[in-house]
Amino acid sequence: MADKAKKRSVRTRQTPAESLGRFQSGWLDRLDSRYAVVQELRQRFEVIAADLGGLDGLSYYQRSLIERSLWLEAVMARAEEQFAKGGEFDSTVWIQAVNSYQGIASKLGLKRAAKPVPSLSEYISRQAGK
Repeated sequence: MADKAKKRSVRTRQTPAESLGRFQSGWLDRLDSRYAVVQELRQRFEVIAADLGGLDGLSYYQRSLIERSLWLEAVMARAEEQFAKGGEFDSTVWIQAVNSYQGIASKLGLKRAAKPVPSLSEYISRQAGK
């Protein structure tokens, strides 16, 4: 019995498919980085964060919305893949995901935000101080 408990506690990383059942905050951090799709999702997070002015400038809510949008992207892609393979496709669930995704995208903004940069005089002062 103790061996089974040990085996369960050792494995903490999830496969991408295991994470798509129900949204949980932090799902992206719990994914196994050895999967290419996980690396791509994390890269998308960074790209969206950069589009919003950089990770350091994001609020908790913006980070949360980015994470949710990526989860919805993965859910939609999985449904579309099943449809393409002739498998089950629930159009109602897919449409709900698309609508939710669009809502999140509109909240985050569809335009890039400029990353704050120092003025030339501030930059020169910082460089001189090094």
